[in-house]
Amino acid sequence: MTEPPGRRERKKAATRRKIADTALSLFLERGYDAVGIRDVAAEADVAVTTVFAHFASKEALVFERDQDFEERLTRAVTGRPPRGPLVPALRREVEALVRHCTAQGSAPVRRLIEESPALREYEDAMSLRHAGALAAALAADPHLSRSATACRATARFTIDAYALACRADDPAATVDEVFRMIEAAWEATAP
Repeated sequence: MTEPPGRRERKKAATRRKIADTALSLFLERGYDAVGIRDVAAEADVAVTTVFAHFASKEALVFERDQDFEERLTRAVTGRPPRGPLVPALRREVEALVRHCTAQGSAPVRRLIEESPALREYEDAMSLRHAGALAAALAADPHLSRSATACRATARFTIDAYALACRADDPAATVDEVFRMIEAAWEATAP
């Protein structure tokens, strides 16, 4: 059982959330390139150093849930019962993440990302990092018994399922189609 966060952790989380919300609001209002870190800090009523204490870069402000996303995907592997089926666990997590990225009000954020080369590049690098973390979790599970290549490919396809679904006209159908392929490939690599 996890203990509730202390006052200091709650305050840090609230400050981080305030900075991210402020940045996103400014980016959507003025455009990503028209807003600087100083603008975000001033609007959020924090120091520039506080912004950088919570976010490594301007791009990270848009992808505020990046670490949570990665942890949720790896937890789909590590948190399932021993010898529990892998692909359904990954699919459930991707479906939940897709619901978040396609929720009402998310379209302006998606457009913001698509219109900015810097944000698209950051998102691509983030996806590669997520795929690497997921592949490492798959490879570390002694009950899965797959090659490093099978783990890396499955991780990459899982990340791509999310990305494709978030941009699709029918996200659920996209997840379904991609996960049928992932399931077939995973089964084909069984020892």
